[in-house]
Amino acid sequence: MKTLRFILLFLSTIVLGQSKDSISNKYLDDQLYIGITYNTLQKTPPGINQNGFSNGLSVGFIKDMPINIQRNVGFGLGLGYGRNTYYQNLKIYEENNSTVFEEVSGSFKRNKFSFHSLEVPIEFRWRTSTVDKYKFWRIYTGLKLGYIFASNAKLKQNGTTKIKGISELNKFQYGWTLGAGFGTWNLNVYYGLSDLFSDAQLKDTTNSVELRDLRIGLIFYIL
Repeated sequence: MKTLRFILLFLSTIVLGQSKDSISNKYLDDQLYIGITYNTLQKTPPGINQNGFSNGLSVGFIKDMPINIQRNVGFGLGLGYGRNTYYQNLKIYEENNSTVFEEVSGSFKRNKFSFHSLEVPIEFRWRTSTVDKYKFWRIYTGLKLGYIFASNAKLKQNGTTKIKGISELNKFQYGWTLGAGFGTWNLNVYYGLSDLFSDAQLKDTTNSVELRDLRIGLIFYIL
């Protein structure tokens, strides 16, 4: 929580005084964002299923760049942080200096893998805002690029099995994004176009572990 508060404070200092300027009429909108999502895994191999509440959090800053006189159409380029966690029955652990992937056998309390990433959102933006209109319709769509800088997996089953730094995770991720809504409440969708894993295979099978993610939730824009 301290890290999150520091990020928000830092980002707010960047955009202070840059939002709506009623004198110059060169206002900027929606430069800070906070997103929360429910995450679902796609392209799962046979026997692998989700359980629990897989979730994501993203915060960041987007430079608003209007391209018309009304300043309601433009582009956005940003930088942010994302944390995503997936609860499922895929056991990930190390054995003989290699990463092993297998379906969890028997009952277990909790099993998850998580990763932290730097994110670069690139958006095309349309909205019905004006210099003094703070509630408006918006549709923002584009791509989000990500670089995974930390990851881990943990299984609680008659003890704890965990691993830090999953080498098979693709460090570079990208996907299609959509933010749409009115006022504070906006739909947030991310569909991964890249596989989460590469060169990963379920133990004692020929089934590869690739996985893609679909994240659906809410995004809150500030300033």
